[in-house]
Amino acid sequence: MRLGPIARASLSRADTVYSSSISIVEIRIKSMLGKLTLPDDLVARLRQDGIGELSFSHRDADGLAHFPELARHDPFDRMLIAQAHASGLTLLTADQALLDVARAPTQDARL
Repeated sequence: MRLGPIARASLSRADTVYSSSISIVEIRIKSMLGKLTLPDDLVARLRQDGIGELSFSHRDADGLAHFPELARHDPFDRMLIAQAHASGLTLLTADQALLDVARAPTQDARL
């Protein structure tokens, strides 16, 4: 998926852009399954591009309780939305189920 112009503009205006450790786990698993190709030095490239590291904490894990309607949704997505909520950050996503949670800090990445 490519980011839409509004999402790209949001990223360019942000003081800091973060990549969650949860996202790295998810895309590495997809890479291991042959669903996508990633560079071996992915984390170094993110760092080089100024992308901050956002580690998943106990507070983030506990935040899953704020989203009971997502209990059967993809576990990576649930962790990402809980992390964004706990950290006061906006999650760029194309996942409609996450975008439909009105109290969640999300932005449609396709726009």
